[in-house]
Formats: sequence, C-alpha cells, structure tokens
Amino acid sequence: MDNAVQANLLAACVSRPEAVGQVYNIAFGQRTTLNQLFYLIRDLVTRENPEAAGTEPVYLDFRPGDVRHSLANISKAMAFLGYAPSHSVRDGLTGAVDWYISRV
Repeated sequence: MDNAVQANLLAACVSRPEAVGQVYNIAFGQRTTLNQLFYLIRDLVTRENPEAAGTEPVYLDFRPGDVRHSLANISKAMAFLGYAPSHSVRDGLTGAVDWYISRV
C-alpha cells in the first residue's frame, strides 16, 4: 500500500503536462513467484499460528487464462512521476498480516 500511496501523491502533484491523464503500473518491480508468495505468507502467518508451519501448497493443472509469469513494467511511472518503490512484497505483507490475522 505504501508504494500505491507514494504513486498517487506523485501523480497528484506532477507538473509535467505529458504525465497528466496517463495510466501507470504501480508495483515493486521485481518478479515474485507463486511459490515465493505462498511460503512468505505461510512464514508470516506461522508467527501467530505455529500449526501453519507444516502447510504445503497444493498444485493443480493449469487452467485457461492462468498467468504463468507476471512482472509489472513500472518504467513509465519512474520516468514520468519519479516513482521509486520503497516497499517490497515482503514489506507490504509484513505490514498487513497482523490486520488479516486479527479478523480471521
């Protein structure tokens, strides 16, 4: 969320006419696999729920429309807005996991 807030503030204050009215990808700019995401979430949840430590992913066949590889191109936001992501996926999840756990 911190990266999105930064990007919105930059977009709201931008003075370059060519930057106004554009659509931007806002992300951290590094590839994260589904396995990396799974284990990261599992490890964060395990802090509050130790029995989650043994949870393993369940793999199924790919379905039409499944995204196998994804990486947001943030170069336009960097060039037009001066966007520089400061929070990784791990940072964002670490900041959010307590909120989610408190609501389960």
